[in-house]
Amino acid sequence: MRVVTRAAVILLAAAALSTCHASSGPSAYQYVIGVSLANLTEHWRINMRDEIMAEAQRYPDLRIVFADAADSTARQIEDVHNLLDSGIDLLIISPNESEALSPAIAAAYRKVPVILLDRSVVGFDYTLFIGPDNRLVGKQAGQYVADVLGKQGGKVVEILGRSGSPPVLDRSIGFQEAIAPHPSIRIVGTLVADWLRDNAEDKLSAWLKKNGQVDVVFAQNDAMADGAHRAAEKLGIRGMRVVGIDGLPGPDGGIQLVKDGALSATFICPTGGKEAIIYAIDILHREEGIPKKMILRTSLVTEQTIESGVLDAPPRPRLPPDHRIVLGFAQTGAESNWRIANTESIKAAARQAGIDLLFVDSEGQPAKQIAAVRSFIARKVDVIAFSPIVESGWEPVLREAKAAGIPVFLSDRTVDVKDETLYTSFMGSDFTEEGRRAARWLISYLNTDRPVNIVELLGTIGSAPELDRTSGFKEILKDHPNYRIIVSESADFVRSKGREVMQQVLRDLAAKGEKIDVLFAHNDDMAIGAIQAMESAGIRPGRDVAIVSVDGIRDAFSAMIAGKLNCSVECNPLLGPQLMKAIKDYISGKELPVRIITSEQIFPAAVARAVLPTRKY
Repeated sequence: MRVVTRAAVILLAAAALSTCHASSGPSAYQYVIGVSLANLTEHWRINMRDEIMAEAQRYPDLRIVFADAADSTARQIEDVHNLLDSGIDLLIISPNESEALSPAIAAAYRKVPVILLDRSVVGFDYTLFIGPDNRLVGKQAGQYVADVLGKQGGKVVEILGRSGSPPVLDRSIGFQEAIAPHPSIRIVGTLVADWLRDNAEDKLSAWLKKNGQVDVVFAQNDAMADGAHRAAEKLGIRGMRVVGIDGLPGPDGGIQLVKDGALSATFICPTGGKEAIIYAIDILHREEGIPKKMILRTSLVTEQTIESGVLDAPPRPRLPPDHRIVLGFAQTGAESNWRIANTESIKAAARQAGIDLLFVDSEGQPAKQIAAVRSFIARKVDVIAFSPIVESGWEPVLREAKAAGIPVFLSDRTVDVKDETLYTSFMGSDFTEEGRRAARWLISYLNTDRPVNIVELLGTIGSAPELDRTSGFKEILKDHPNYRIIVSESADFVRSKGREVMQQVLRDLAAKGEKIDVLFAHNDDMAIGAIQAMESAGIRPGRDVAIVSVDGIRDAFSAMIAGKLNCSVECNPLLGPQLMKAIKDYISGKELPVRIITSEQIFPAAVARAVLPTRKY
């Protein structure tokens, strides 16, 4: 906290080469937040600025200083330096280019908290990321197109934003992944329109004149979608569906374009401006439970969803001021040290938050866990939370909870449901990124072009960590064909099963005359069990076989110090404070993201001895 005079605001604004927003109030104030935006030409980014300004008005002792980089990375780097030199307390930045801005953002993070909006950076030198999942919204758009075209399929033109930008790449990948199972749907044209309506109109007009009509145009924002609609109108084309992304409110926004029939659909893609200010205040007040990433919910907008009211926020529980929140929590079981630490964190955080906890250990049985959730509904608890044992089979009981008006939070693991409104928010780890981190570390550690044989010990089949860690690991390995997974077997996250499964794997490989170079275990407990099996077979774990696992429990650090484990990718089990904060925020009326991702690190063996004394689990 620092007190800054009104004269300093003028200097700060000048230094940032932009205007300063200041609400009315006293001449001295508590906090100054610098906001660096990539541009103020796109409607979506203008809306981001407006949301920041509107939310900041709620805090009379807060001053906001904006810097517009005007699509110049060099200018944005200079803006960041100027804002820091002026003495801001916190930086909010929407990077123009993720990779190029990473060093400047890392330098800023060493001085003040940093909130990233919309685009992340290379590495993890920031306090909090807030933004949409662009790959997911691309998939949602692709699924919508597949649904409306049906089995007969059709021809699609894709209109991209600025070439090479991360949102463009992710939305396009997601879109193509969704339509890939439908060979009758063909992308017959790809245009780049730099997010601008007039560019999209001109380029699509020229394309349509040359190539003829198509069935769907998918534009990566609503401005370009509006341009596509205008091009079709001018050419007298009828029946061409136009799909956009942004779903902004207001007379010129995507929702109104759907109401007017200009667009068949759009997807609400929140800017995160409001949330940035809310969490900036929490960070400045040093509140507990601040996550590393907040992934905002994206929602389909069609005439039908508007008329049905599905886009309306569900009613919040209205509790008396002196009411103690009652939380029903259904845990997976006690299958590992990680899970035990997770349970202890939830119980301790509930006590500290003054929340009454009804806790059920599901003992690894999906049917028992679903029954526990139903019992919470019957007892009319205020909130339900659980860590799903498997992803599937949850839709019926979640619909029952929704009908009862009970919000549901997912902790640690996700569920596979078509309707994401069946749960309020997920909080936990990015399992896919954990798999990627393990693979990146492995490739860097071995640094070889020779063939590498990998054995993978999977978690519980069908669980979110098993599916996502596998996906992330393979995603990185696909660019390194000399790294080959020769065995993938489940050991259910249990140490004793890790030993048993590895014993059998070693026998099978010996019978085939094959050897193992690497073990990737989906958790530390399975890795430790596998280490025991290797030692019994005369193999030196950590030397003859490189071992990387996930969790970061104390036993893993002991194994690294002993030279038997080479790396552990952290998966933080201490989710209790984040869960209790999210529940209290929701009850108080705050909007929550669809996913809240905790902060995590990578621990190679070289740092194990120094870090072990600080580990809490």
